[in-house]
Parts: sequence; C-alpha cells; structure tokens
Amino acid sequence: MQIRVHELLAAVPGMTRQIQSFHYEPANPAGKVYLQASLHADELPGMLVLWHLKQQLAQMEAAGLLLWSVVLVPVANPLGLEQVLMDVPQGRFDNDSRENFNRFFLDVSQQVGDDVQGLLTDDPSSNLQLIRSTLRQTLASQVSATQLQSMRVILQTLACDADIVLDLHCDFEAVQHLYLSPDFWSQVEPLARYLGAEACFLTKEAGGQSFDECFTLFWEQMQTRFAGRFSAPGFAVTVELRGVADVDHGLARQDCQALINFLIERGAIDSQAPPLPPLLNLPTPLAGVEPVTSPTGGLIVFCAQVGDYLKAGQIVAEIIDPITDRVTPVACTHAGLLYVRSIRRMASTGMTIAHVAGQKAYRQGYLLSP
Repeated sequence: MQIRVHELLAAVPGMTRQIQSFHYEPANPAGKVYLQASLHADELPGMLVLWHLKQQLAQMEAAGLLLWSVVLVPVANPLGLEQVLMDVPQGRFDNDSRENFNRFFLDVSQQVGDDVQGLLTDDPSSNLQLIRSTLRQTLASQVSATQLQSMRVILQTLACDADIVLDLHCDFEAVQHLYLSPDFWSQVEPLARYLGAEACFLTKEAGGQSFDECFTLFWEQMQTRFAGRFSAPGFAVTVELRGVADVDHGLARQDCQALINFLIERGAIDSQAPPLPPLLNLPTPLAGVEPVTSPTGGLIVFCAQVGDYLKAGQIVAEIIDPITDRVTPVACTHAGLLYVRSIRRMASTGMTIAHVAGQKAYRQGYLLSP
C-alpha cells in the first residue's frame, strides 16, 4: 500500500491542508475501484467503514488476493472537517463560498472530446484508455482559484479513471439507500443487496454536478459524441450509510464486508462471493421523492419511523406550538417509504422535515437537497 499526499491550494500564508489517498496496487491490475468518504464532512459513518476496509485490504494485498487496484480516500474534505461553530459541525457547506461541498465538480467533456476527436481508432479498449488518460491530464492541468476548487480537482482526478466509483455519505436519520443512474442498475444491484439498501434512487441527472454525476455525465457526453467507439467506462454510485449518528463498529464492519462482497462479485478481489441476499425494495425514481414540509413552526413530534411504508395522506409528524397549544398534523401526499427524517425537533415554517420515496416520478428540474 502506498500513501500519497495531495496539497490543497493554500488560502493564507502558513496554512496548509492535505488529502491523503491510500493505494493498493496488484502487479497487473485488471481494473480500478475508487472509494471516498465524508465529502460532506459532518457525515462520518463512511469514514469508519473505510478505516475498517483499510485493514482488510492490507491483508488481501499481502495475500495476493487483489486483482484490481483500489484507492481509498477516508477523509475527502479536510476543509469542512474543521468547520465547527459553537460545537456544531458545519461540514455540508463551505464557509467562504457558501457552496455545497458536493456540487459544482468540473465538466471537461467538451475539452476532452475535442482533444481525442482525431485520435480515436477502431479499437474500443484502446479508445477508452485514450479518453481516460486525456481526462486525467486535463484535470491535472486545471488551475484552481480557491482552496475549495483545488480540493474538488484533486478528488475528481483521483477517481476519473476508475471502473467503479463509490462516494460514501449518510443522511440525517435514515435507512441505507443509494443514488445512481438507471443505466447501471444491473451492475449496482448486487451492491444494494449486500448492503441491505432499503431504497435505491434512479436518475440520469439530479442537477448540481455532484461528485458521482461528474463521472456519470462525463461518460454520457462521450457516449453521445463517440457512440460505440469505446468500451464500457464503469459507473459511479452515491452510497448513503444510514444516519449521522450511525458511527458504530458493528455497522461499519457489516458495511465493510458488504463492500468486500461486492468487489469479489465484480472480480476485483480473488475470492468466493457469498450468495446474494434478497433485494429489499425495487429501485424508484428520484423524481418520485416527496419532500415533506412543515406549514408552520413548532416542536416536531414524529409519528412514523424511518423504514415505515406510508399510505398517501398518512401523518408523518405533529407540529406543536407550545404557546397557543395548536397541534398541526403534517402528512405525506404520496404513498412511499419514509427513508429519511430530520434530526432537528424544532420546525420553522416551510422546513423540510422528512422525505418519502414514491414509486412514480412527478418532480422535474433540480432534485437534490440544497
């Protein structure tokens, strides 16, 4: 295993920050897997999962069981990790730019496409390698104007030539769930089964140029421009490891083993994959997710738990005004799985307090949370 250190652009004199990547390399890798955790720096379950995975991969590397190279970035966001205000982590948004850390990754598809246009051959495998190397060089040549931009470029460069990209996140109070393009469901389904994911959300483009989509949309642009001229480039998935409080060795070991099982099934590790567990729920469109909002402010008393399947019109929570004694029930409009709810227990008017995964798409445009 090699540890590589990537220096972020210094914001002020005397202040340096780094990203460490851990590289497990067999002699002749047949593919590449990239995993990162805590891009939203207050989302820590994935960081613990990758800590466990580091130990397992070291043993596998020593035993000669790795068939693909594996790159781990357990701390993807050192900027957000130190953003703590009055003992409350602020790791979702950059304090300087106010941008979500998991938005606005680079789209270099036009530049890469122009550069390879006249160099492609009749060999799809060779063309894939050409596009990957050009993408890697293009990202490496970017000149960042801010520390945040330099962090995004580093992460994107580390992942850009991978066959599998797994971005580990979590939500507030939530069940295990995944976000991915519908084009890759057949390849990702084993991961959903091994993880025990209770929801899988499919969308071509959610908006915002998030980390997984900067990978997925780049290759979709290449496919549109050079249809049939390169071999399959791989896929990216956002993995939501339950809720922010689920930083637990038992859960982390379970999730780590699920990732290993998936990598065995994909042929990245030389071992026998266990039988696939049942799929807990069929995938649903991200456009079918209903944000449940509170029409008024007050105490939130939830009437349903994450993992509950709700009927249309079922009460999700009561909002209690302790001054007027008014109790306002808040119900979902559509039937579906209550897969996440807020960790806050005081609502403000218009606040999203939960999300329900419905089976039919009805929303359009930007589909992600802020």
